[in-house]
Amino acid sequence: MACVGSDKAWVSGRDKMITCVDIHGAVQDIVTSTCKKFPADIKVTKQGELIYSDYINRTVNIVRSGKTKKLVTTPRGWYPSGLCCTRSGDIVVGMVNTDFGHNKLVRYQGQRVAQEIEKDEHGNPIYQGGKYPMYVVENNNGDIVASDINATAVVVVDRTGKVRFRYKNKPPGEKQSFGSGQIVTDSLGHIIVTDEFNDCLHILDQNGQFLRCVDNCGLEDPTGLSVDSEGRLWVGLYDSREVKVIHYMK
Repeated sequence: MACVGSDKAWVSGRDKMITCVDIHGAVQDIVTSTCKKFPADIKVTKQGELIYSDYINRTVNIVRSGKTKKLVTTPRGWYPSGLCCTRSGDIVVGMVNTDFGHNKLVRYQGQRVAQEIEKDEHGNPIYQGGKYPMYVVENNNGDIVASDINATAVVVVDRTGKVRFRYKNKPPGEKQSFGSGQIVTDSLGHIIVTDEFNDCLHILDQNGQFLRCVDNCGLEDPTGLSVDSEGRLWVGLYDSREVKVIHYMK
């Protein structure tokens, strides 16, 4: 899910179609992606253009004036998943190598690789290897925040790629462990991440301190997540295919 302004969002699901709906549920536009199954992630650039990752074809694509253009082709063996459009105009791509069980983040300036975030200062992998993708977002302090689904953790690095903190706490009072999924940040620098195991959202501050849990909105299997220009959360529910718009700030 990717919000456009205050009252629309692009939504993708179980097929190759990407649909733009307004806050009332009315369809505004439909794009047929190049994906064989479904996009691994979708985002909207600062200019309001839709981009999506095509996992099988190893591409990141942009939709302009109804036409799809290839922005990036990832290296052989690396498959793009989560996408982040930064304030500077760069694109950060979460990638998984299923043959070797590696994950990394790559920052692109145009088609040029500007930074790879894969290992810490000691040469150890930052992200847990595995077959599942990562979702990624930039915070307003320049941190890159990733939801590492293989590790069921939120991993935050600074502009240089140095790890600031990891978060994988289960919500208070819940029996299930943390099941990290889609992730966003808001205008206050809060980090919001879906927890599919506990049917809720975790809200953290930009230093990883747990603030509260949103668990009173009937969020069964929350999967899609985006924040609009009014600060509302748009949450996509996988099984019911519903989208809920939530005023979550207190």
